[in-house]
Amino acid sequence: MKKCYEDAAIKAALRSGSFIKSSVGRVGRVSFKGRGNIVTDIDKKSENMIIGMILSAFPDHSILSEESRPRNGDSEYRWIIDPIDGTTNFSRGFPFFCVSIALEVRGKVEFGVVYDPMRDELFRASAGNGAYLNKKLIHVSHTAKLKDAFLATGFSYSLKSRQSNIRFFRKFLLNSLAIRRAGSAALDLCYVACGRFDGFWEMDLYPWDSAAGMLIVREAKGKITKFDGSKFDPYDRNVLATNGRIHGNMISVLER
Repeated sequence: MKKCYEDAAIKAALRSGSFIKSSVGRVGRVSFKGRGNIVTDIDKKSENMIIGMILSAFPDHSILSEESRPRNGDSEYRWIIDPIDGTTNFSRGFPFFCVSIALEVRGKVEFGVVYDPMRDELFRASAGNGAYLNKKLIHVSHTAKLKDAFLATGFSYSLKSRQSNIRFFRKFLLNSLAIRRAGSAALDLCYVACGRFDGFWEMDLYPWDSAAGMLIVREAKGKITKFDGSKFDPYDRNVLATNGRIHGNMISVLER
């Protein structure tokens, strides 16, 4: 993995993150992409900033980003971008949101960065080289039993998926230590990677929600699959990420 790509992703995440942080409480136009799914003018400005920085360095690369149409370049490199993961939180001043940027090479995610500007926490990973929080190597937790596990989830904009997840939520609530629903899948995945959460599940995600966090979990020695335990990639919609030790127990709950 060329260091120039990693440096470009980190630089874009930090610059856009600084802009987002300075914009808290100053959101202008808010529009709806669907029921409960909002986008702000800051999302779009952050996205333009990130894409502009990446294309200025790598003009032939492809772009897949949440708030704009895909851009198909002439190379095997694709950047997967969420300019603000946790837009609803951001729009209300609730400090749990981030920038997520991943680089996919020939269909495989090779680098990912997730930046939380409110805590100045930069999570990053490159394939085969471990995962880091700022400059510290991170590792998933050692919790071995579901009853002791601290879990996280998120709820889709789809009412059908919400109804399904309410059932899962109830089952896990009765069989775990506690559950949190904070509103940013990318950060939830990073929190699994650094041991703050022991497990996370969510339905109806998109590549920009999970691409960077997926790699960070894997490089932190965690496990990430679909609900049935089969291999997960960012284009799958349902994700289960854990420290590995409680993975089978969580699959059993999801299958029931």
